[in-house]
Amino acid sequence: MKNMKTIVTIIVFFMIAGALPAQNPFTGKECILRSEYIYQQGDVNFPGCHASTIEETSNGVIASWFGGTAERNPDVGIWVSLYEKGSWSKPVEVADGVQHKDKRYPTWNPVLFNTGKELLLFFKVGPTPSTWWGELTVSFDEGKTWSLPRRLPEDILGPIKNKPVLLSNGVLLCPSSSEHDGWRVHMEMTGDNGKTWERTAALNEKNIGAIQPSVLIHPSGKIQMVCRSREAEILTSWSTDNGRTWSELKPAGLPNPNSGIDAVTLKDGRHLMVYNHQGSGRNILNVAVSSDGIEWKAAALLENDQKGTEYSYPAIIQTSDGLVHITYTWNRKLIRHAIIDPGRISARSFVNGEWPTE
Repeated sequence: MKNMKTIVTIIVFFMIAGALPAQNPFTGKECILRSEYIYQQGDVNFPGCHASTIEETSNGVIASWFGGTAERNPDVGIWVSLYEKGSWSKPVEVADGVQHKDKRYPTWNPVLFNTGKELLLFFKVGPTPSTWWGELTVSFDEGKTWSLPRRLPEDILGPIKNKPVLLSNGVLLCPSSSEHDGWRVHMEMTGDNGKTWERTAALNEKNIGAIQPSVLIHPSGKIQMVCRSREAEILTSWSTDNGRTWSELKPAGLPNPNSGIDAVTLKDGRHLMVYNHQGSGRNILNVAVSSDGIEWKAAALLENDQKGTEYSYPAIIQTSDGLVHITYTWNRKLIRHAIIDPGRISARSFVNGEWPTE
């Protein structure tokens, strides 16, 4: 008995000291079919990148992001790469912030949307997020060539980070936000693929800092938004009138280290969210699943690294074959692409709000 007490004492001591290895986090690796870089650093002439977006084409998928010396640098442009027959094409710059011979602004946050007839690429141009404006370029050959970008109307920024959603009434609902008067979310609507627009007023007060919403679709026309916040948690709100009015933003029950998220409603009615499941830092990247947008469970762990690394700003879609494609920033140096089979997800419950272990 004395020896048993000694063993227990030693175990407790080493656990407190951190000398014993922690339990491995749940990875959900069975559902992750593929994980790869879209390009290698030697393939491009820019060292930094961020804020990817992804969309389906008839030949595969297309991804876009901003790349240059570093975020906010005037040489940052919008780049695209096509994923066809299992491989990514060499990235090509398709838009920049050149105003005239002597002035160029950085570009930001591209967002792709395929209307079926044309591929829309929204992005932002300007010195800072508080002063930028929205622009739009269009491709009629699924991303091989692009039109001359045009500036969106005043007060219209386009989808700010995450993809639009085509509603049953034919309106393209664009989740948006602004940063010039606090962090405020709003919705923008276009019924003609970006030619004419409407928008809501700000949907949150200044004291509730929230930006970059993503939209989920529920039965009976109910719509949900989930968004990044300064509150160390993801916030959510609901609409029953096609996104024109919304309930008060409330915690969604998931942590958020003030970093971009994205979410998608699957064909089977479930919802997937990609985000960093912690209150600070961007060194882990997670996927959660929900049947109702309220109760979430752990689905997959895409990245799990030491503090100081960054895996962030994900984008997520489900393609016509049922698979889920995710892109995200890899340490501000590369864009990574993952493919998930949602039919292989074996969800685990969170434990006191923490990511579960194996």
